[in-house]
Amino acid sequence: MALSLSPEAREFIDLTSQLEPVQCEKRKLRREITLAEVEKKDTREMRKRFAALDREPKTARMEKRLAELEPRLRKSSDAEDLPAISRQQVEAFYRCE
Repeated sequence: MALSLSPEAREFIDLTSQLEPVQCEKRKLRREITLAEVEKKDTREMRKRFAALDREPKTARMEKRLAELEPRLRKSSDAEDLPAISRQQVEAFYRCE
């Protein structure tokens, strides 16, 4: 991570890194649910697991903080913030595969 990032960008990247396993699980469940719906299979258990991920207090707190940081980062005067966050999100996406 570049040292010239704003404190908000550093926090955002740190939080998304911590949330990466949960986000990967959610992505996997979304795919499984969609596939099950296409195949006319029961999705209740998968939906329950997905909802349980959202109800986890630690996860909910971190996601709420990300939502608070996002508008600030869109207006950031630091030219490196958004490209660094984008790069980190792309890397996380491919690690989930």
